[in-house]
Amino acid sequence: MKLLVKHFTNEEVNSMKQRDSAPTMKDVAREAGVALGTVSKVFNNIPVGEDYRRRVEQAAQKLGYQVNSYARGLKTNRTFSVALILPNVTDPFFSTLAQGVYQSLAARQYKMLLSLTAFDLEAEQRCIQMVQQNKVDGIIGLTYNPNLEVDPRLPYVSIDRTFSSSVPCVASDNFGGGQLAAEKLLELGCAHPLFLRIGSRVPGESDKRGDGFESVFRQRGIACAALRLNDEEGLAPFRDFLAGHMDGGKLAFDGIFCVTDTLAIHVRNFLEELGLRVPEDVPLIGFDGTRHFATGDFYCSTIVQPIGRLAETSVDLLLREDRSNLPSLVCLPVAYAPGGTTKE
Repeated sequence: MKLLVKHFTNEEVNSMKQRDSAPTMKDVAREAGVALGTVSKVFNNIPVGEDYRRRVEQAAQKLGYQVNSYARGLKTNRTFSVALILPNVTDPFFSTLAQGVYQSLAARQYKMLLSLTAFDLEAEQRCIQMVQQNKVDGIIGLTYNPNLEVDPRLPYVSIDRTFSSSVPCVASDNFGGGQLAAEKLLELGCAHPLFLRIGSRVPGESDKRGDGFESVFRQRGIACAALRLNDEEGLAPFRDFLAGHMDGGKLAFDGIFCVTDTLAIHVRNFLEELGLRVPEDVPLIGFDGTRHFATGDFYCSTIVQPIGRLAETSVDLLLREDRSNLPSLVCLPVAYAPGGTTKE
């Protein structure tokens, strides 16, 4: 039996090694035609020229290069993961916010750990304890527990609720949004406004929506009726309240502002049950800018929150290297958008 021996050249050996091993940063640098330090800067989100960044990203994609997060974490003493705590993702506002935070983190090559609490105050604290044990690099939370305990050494950003003077709160201009709703109803001839609110007992930035709304009518000398309920009281009292203010088939109010789009949708159903047409008989405005997933249309006329900017700003504040001079509140602008429940 004759034994055949194949002799490989150095180039063939190197080629086989490259096929059998994962690409390295050196491979990416060689493919992109840049220095190894440039590749490192791109993967660590350090500013470089846009052309360099594009070449490195294209080379990494071509070679199938993936950042070794574990090794990167050992070198920088980070996990490159952030926890997001929300009540749920069934509410379109929360789900859109979660998507925005995920995209903002992914652009910085961070992972997102999502924890849901179902508005349970004890569950919120358990989530905090869990993510602290997992050694995340920070937490973004939309919570309702006024006594929430967070390790002060862990970067934390709160959305819509002031947590402490040392924790940044990111929110929309809720007071200004309430004013926009009032001005729109005044433009439509409203002389008997109604504000409806349901939410947490814990004070938060969203409470300013009603304050802004009522301030506009107060300046005009117009009385503004209001019904403010807590979550545990449910929606039935709103139906009873509206039914109790009907006279001769007409509602005592000629314009309604609801604290959220979700409440506005329920109120619209209650009004239709009472034989009233929206917006022909009574215009209705919500708050949040909630859209149909299928069509992208607004569920109702609404004050639109800049959810993408809320997410981006929260991530930016959380990952900021210098935390010595963080703002206690960042307030982002809102806008009115028609959605079929007002006459335009």
